[in-house]
Amino acid sequence: MRDVRVSDVTMRQAEVSGSLALTFKEKLETAKLLDSLGVSSIEIEGVERSKADALRIKSIASIVKNSVLAVPVKMDDENIQAVWGALKNAAFPRLQVVAAVSPARMEYVYHKKADGMMKDVAATIAKCAALTDDVELVADDATRADGVYLRSVIKEAIQAGAKTITVCDDAGTMLPEEFAQFIDDLRKDLPELADVALGISCSNDLFMADACAIAGIMSGVDEIKATTYPMNVISLEKVCKVLAAKPEICQAQTTVRVTELKRTAAQVARICEQGRSKYSAFNPNITGSDESFVLTVNDDIDAVMECVAKLGYELSEEDATNVYEAFLRIASKKDSVSNLELDAIVASAALQVPATYVLENYVINSGNAIKATANVRMRKGDEVLEAVCIGDGPIDASFLAIEKISGKRYELDDWQMQSVTEGQEAMGQAIVKLVADGKIYSGRGISTDIVGSSIRAYVNALNKIVYEEEN
Repeated sequence: MRDVRVSDVTMRQAEVSGSLALTFKEKLETAKLLDSLGVSSIEIEGVERSKADALRIKSIASIVKNSVLAVPVKMDDENIQAVWGALKNAAFPRLQVVAAVSPARMEYVYHKKADGMMKDVAATIAKCAALTDDVELVADDATRADGVYLRSVIKEAIQAGAKTITVCDDAGTMLPEEFAQFIDDLRKDLPELADVALGISCSNDLFMADACAIAGIMSGVDEIKATTYPMNVISLEKVCKVLAAKPEICQAQTTVRVTELKRTAAQVARICEQGRSKYSAFNPNITGSDESFVLTVNDDIDAVMECVAKLGYELSEEDATNVYEAFLRIASKKDSVSNLELDAIVASAALQVPATYVLENYVINSGNAIKATANVRMRKGDEVLEAVCIGDGPIDASFLAIEKISGKRYELDDWQMQSVTEGQEAMGQAIVKLVADGKIYSGRGISTDIVGSSIRAYVNALNKIVYEEEN
């Protein structure tokens, strides 16, 4: 019985289609789930913004231990090096070269002629093959390409070093019998395919993607691209269930753990469907940094800065000195300093800047019978700005109002609440961490009101980002 590879494209398809906007932490959690499920490979987006995207790829690469991690490259040297620099430490890295092979896509999407596209494909694959043995050609819109040209591109790609050739039915217009014939003809005309893996990707426009995938597998396909969450392409759950139920007919099996499939698919669906990725500034699943460590007054500045880096911060020499001095003041008064306390120290001591936005006042309405509403008023110079927003809780509504006032949307990486004093009038300290261009900025706010301290912390972090962007 043949082994068929399953490449999960949930995260990449979400980005391409624009149907989902997963946060950094949601992508990490999704990658963990897929890796434990046993998919052969996990596909993620490439590098568009160097810092943020490189950080995302590196982070996912560090947690994916069993699956191939596949990342697309553009047809230029700088992008290839940027992607490889972020991906090279993955357990099983794969570089993907995506190229349109139909006349319409070459002309209107890539603005290339046929000969130019073929030349660029061969050159890019050769450069990728010099970095890793696992290189894939993804032939976009292959089912609408000229047959002779498609075969020529595939030959060139294999000669240049591609180990996987994926043909895509992006139009989704083929019936299973047509698609099986398409695959049979390719294998007959290209004996070179016997030495590489042949993959497929199918659109579900005619609701035939899963049937076409099964037909392709029965025609000898080695890999399918599928999603765990429904997104108009091959369904990983449905195809794996068919293969598990009809092994004697399909003569194929996968490494996907079918017994865990339903539970994992439900977990991925919860991540994708919670809606906060698109609409909410506040993620209730945030539990603080995953890093856990303890420092003492005897630790030197290098040890402290190493822990600061684990929390995701990049500090200047001046900020590092300020943080270490603040750390020593606190560490000298207690036995140890935890990761949460170090977060608070960084928030209060690093990157102290003039306030671009100043909180004037806020009014919060919430209860178990109404949606939480926040009316936030801030001052920017001589201008008073105000916004009213509805959210999933008072803090969520407040953060959305601040976003509306500033006109800026940053990913909320973390939110922490700590008690500063005890008693009925206890002061609470909030730490908010925002991500901008791949860098983490933390803000600190103190109040007897949990919402008030959170608002002040968010504004504090926002001011740090705005200051760096404008200076």
